[in-house]
Amino acid sequence: MRVLIFFLTFTFVYLNKSELPEGFIRLNDIDSTIIIDLKYNTQLNFTGKIVRGYRSNSAILSEDASTALINAQKDFNKLGYSLIVFDAYRPQSAVDFFFEWSKDLNDTINKSFYYPNISKSQLFDLGYIAKKSGHSRGSTVDVSLVDMSTNTQIDMGSEYDFFGIQSSTFYSKISDLQKNNRMILYNIMINNGFKNYSKEWWHFTLENEPFQEYFDFLVD
Repeated sequence: MRVLIFFLTFTFVYLNKSELPEGFIRLNDIDSTIIIDLKYNTQLNFTGKIVRGYRSNSAILSEDASTALINAQKDFNKLGYSLIVFDAYRPQSAVDFFFEWSKDLNDTINKSFYYPNISKSQLFDLGYIAKKSGHSRGSTVDVSLVDMSTNTQIDMGSEYDFFGIQSSTFYSKISDLQKNNRMILYNIMINNGFKNYSKEWWHFTLENEPFQEYFDFLVD
């Protein structure tokens, strides 16, 4: 009986997602082909923890950014690729979580993978994380590409959220294949109305963002 009650309670919570603010949408509600893999909803991120504010693997974006991303997906599909989304809208509470994490200099569980050559104390000063994030305005995405013929991510020369010069979009000391892969991603995203953050090959923001305020509703 106890197991049955727990199951019913869990199902009820799952089916009653929070209502989104006007102008926002869950990406997979309008395009199920885009792969969603929110790293901050798992422990597979630079903090080694599930990040505050993330309660599901649901990519939320402004309606304008969603439309632009779907158009980009169509262009990638023509080349045999699919977008994979690592992060979309990010609650301000998650950004605050990153700031709190940064103050504990002894917590470096994932340093060797995500920032092996940078001191944790430098991550804010070097612009890899910030007290305010464009993600919280709802029109920024972190993305890469999956080869649909093999269902594997293509080689971009550095991992997502790797904090170092190797992640700069136009970093020169990578292979020609890796450079070409980055340019495929870059060019199609730019052609569909996004701009890139030059320190991160995966980070794109809609040029004409519909919102300038920072939001703090849950990702669920």
